[in-house]
Amino acid sequence: MSTRRATVIAALGIAPLALTALAASPAAAHGSMTDPVSRVSACFAEGPESPKSAACKAAVEASGAQAFYDWNEVNIANAAGKHREIIPDGKLCSAGRDKYKGLDLPRADWPASELSAGKHTFRYKATAPHKGSFELYITKDGYDPSKPLKWSDLESEPFAKVTDPKLENGEYVFDGTVPGKSGRHLVYSIWQRSDSPEAFYTCSDVTFGGGGSAAEAPQAQAPSGEQIDAGAEKSTVDHSGHGGDHGEHPAGHSDPAAEAEPSDEGAGTDEDTGADSGNAPEAKGGAAEPAAAGTELAETGGDSTTPYIAIGGAAALAVGAGALFATTRRRAAATGRHSR
Repeated sequence: MSTRRATVIAALGIAPLALTALAASPAAAHGSMTDPVSRVSACFAEGPESPKSAACKAAVEASGAQAFYDWNEVNIANAAGKHREIIPDGKLCSAGRDKYKGLDLPRADWPASELSAGKHTFRYKATAPHKGSFELYITKDGYDPSKPLKWSDLESEPFAKVTDPKLENGEYVFDGTVPGKSGRHLVYSIWQRSDSPEAFYTCSDVTFGGGGSAAEAPQAQAPSGEQIDAGAEKSTVDHSGHGGDHGEHPAGHSDPAAEAEPSDEGAGTDEDTGADSGNAPEAKGGAAEPAAAGTELAETGGDSTTPYIAIGGAAALAVGAGALFATTRRRAAATGRHSR
């Protein structure tokens, strides 16, 4: 084989191999609220095989231990902002997924986090972060935790909303102003990706002011880094795409893809949030601004310094391979002329 031909073949072979390596990079988003601690995070921290609290024991009995090893995937792959349409009343905490039905158990003894009115810094553990928006709702006065949670139990507007909050040590961090409440309540979070129709949901039990059942509530603990690492060995969550359990449809619903077609503009509601690039939230307002074409849509890993740039990287490699091919041809042509 001539040197020219071998070089051309090598150049053509570089791009597919490099593109394959990029395609294998993490692309799916996963996570859960850790301040205030979500139900699924609290039960995972207690240990899926032998939880301590009565509520987590009941949840594991209802759902099985695997649901809590997969604590960071309470999601709907094709939500596209239509949360109220595709998640039925009584199934908000599980996002309508039978796998996580134990999270919907109506009881007043779920492990809870203490919360008070005023400014609070919220944290959301992101095991595979993506750009998007967070909305936090709180239950209305008179909320009864012994009854199944309904959409009408939540205040009509989020008390905190933020687009693309900062990522610190693998956690999204943003501020919000908590309204005045008393006794036991629940904070419901929706994380809607802006680069995909996928959304994630959490229920965090909270107590205000102590006294009564609030004082008797078990204290919720977020999972430690060591627990997350150890539990990963038993997790079935697929971080390299929407495999595994991602495609499960909410109970009692048809294919979410048919109900909520993905849009080029990602998740959407009414208007641009205008949120700044820091961790300041919006009390109310629209959805996340769709990402512009060619932007870095995702960030993976423990901090924001490791961007996932599959599309841009693929294009760059393709261009590079083409340039190498063209250069090889020119050099081969020049060599042929000089040898005559």
